Amino acid sequence: MNRFSVISKAAVAATALAFSVLAPAATTSEINTRVDDALTRFYAAGPNHRELARKASAVLVFPRVTKAGAGVAGEYGEGALEVHGATVGYYKVTGASVGATLGAARRSEVILFMTEAAKEKFVNSNGWTVGADAGVAVVKGAGAEVDSQTLQHPVLAFVFGEKGLIGDISLEGAKITKLDR
Repeated sequence: MNRFSVISKAAVAATALAFSVLAPAATTSEINTRVDDALTRFYAAGPNHRELARKASAVLVFPRVTKAGAGVAGEYGEGALEVHGATVGYYKVTGASVGATLGAARRSEVILFMTEAAKEKFVNSNGWTVGADAGVAVVKGAGAEVDSQTLQHPVLAFVFGEKGLIGDISLEGAKITKLDR
């Protein structure tokens, strides 16, 4: 391993750690309120979103995911997993990258587990990485049209409500782990 690679990996790890340590932890009540607000915006953005969520085995909502960086970037957000409208767990999303990221932004994410098998795979994982599963279809913008081919995926991830300026809004490599709450 060359020196640049070691330094890059260390910078990525340090950025991810800084985001997770410096981000103030929200209470479950705050997370619940933010999740409800995000779902309201999600349902309003697309005529079929409420029906998609109703058909899903589970809905994972991250109402506030903040990503920032200049070359080395980190992201962090907290959310909740709902099954048939009831919260069954709290989760965090973290990530770090090296590359073409420049700026800072906040966005919301709604991840629909369309099959029971996809939900169980997520719930039983010890950290789930978005993009590592080929069954995830990422839809940019809550109002974006979802075609029949996209609907065949077992997991649909919607990214919407971007605020701020950043050159990268990818979900690739974001890791989702359960919060101790």
